[in-house]
Amino acid sequence: MKTTGSRRSLRVLAAVVATSAVLAGCSSQGGAQNQPAASTGGGGGGTGQSFTIAMITHEAPGDTFWDKVRAGAEQAAKNTGVELKYSNDPDGTRQATLVQNAIDSKVDGIAVTLTQVDAVGPVAQKAVEAGIPVVAFNGGITDYQKFGISTYFGSDEDVAGQAVGQRLSQEGGTGKSLCVITEQGSVALEARCAGVKKTYPDTENLYVNGTDLPSVQATIGAKLQQDPSISTIVALGAPFAMAAVQAKTGAGSQAKVVSFDLNSDLVNAMKEKQVEFTVDQQPYVQGYMAVEALWLNLVNGNDLGGGKPVLTGPSFVDNTNIDKIAGFAASNTR
Repeated sequence: MKTTGSRRSLRVLAAVVATSAVLAGCSSQGGAQNQPAASTGGGGGGTGQSFTIAMITHEAPGDTFWDKVRAGAEQAAKNTGVELKYSNDPDGTRQATLVQNAIDSKVDGIAVTLTQVDAVGPVAQKAVEAGIPVVAFNGGITDYQKFGISTYFGSDEDVAGQAVGQRLSQEGGTGKSLCVITEQGSVALEARCAGVKKTYPDTENLYVNGTDLPSVQATIGAKLQQDPSISTIVALGAPFAMAAVQAKTGAGSQAKVVSFDLNSDLVNAMKEKQVEFTVDQQPYVQGYMAVEALWLNLVNGNDLGGGKPVLTGPSFVDNTNIDKIAGFAASNTR
């Protein structure tokens, strides 16, 4: 009897130890498992829900800026487990149609650029009225609230333009500044050049077709030959800065080139002192936060910004910090 009792006691003890181990394991992991985590893959970032988010931009062919936006958006989608549907059209009317298509397909959230605000804004408002969470980014900083959108990610383009003009003045700029607008009707690009003119009054706008880089180069080159008083070319995007570098070389001009935005080619041009500086608005962050903010709203009811824009720029990149940033630019995160 004593032996049987001993065996029974050992079995009970073993069961208690096993149960304690299981409970200890649950205790050590339970907190993390019970919280929705942005770093967790799978439907809804571990929330047990599956969401589809549409991102609709005015991306034009050949503009590497949007590679960074998409890289950020795709990383946020991966982290949160949502399905990302990306579409784009530089024409405002067609972009508005893409927004309407997203509404009709009953997506869970929409991230949209409002550069062509008159065409796209009213359709974005339809999404809000249909109960679909909407965030705006990159374009429309002065208009997004008119359409019931509460969250915006991007740079204040007027402030960014003024910063460029101030820097040109502080660095002893003389002569005319040529601000190259690559998309007529874009409120963001118009705001950049208007900002430059506020702090560097001798600024003239030049309108070019941003979807045709050889044409951009030719138009800038012709303007430089026509007007030798131009001392600075302000390009509003990295590919257009490279076109400006080629144009000034072909025209035999000594004008400096400054830019907005960033890519690997522009990094190299800055290292070779072909471009003086650029103003970065961190498009990767814009794409990432647009998706992340929608996910947070869908999962937790969170709203970011308190009704004010969440600024991702402007941030100067020049010879003082280009070596530090170059690696990030190469990986499409800056």
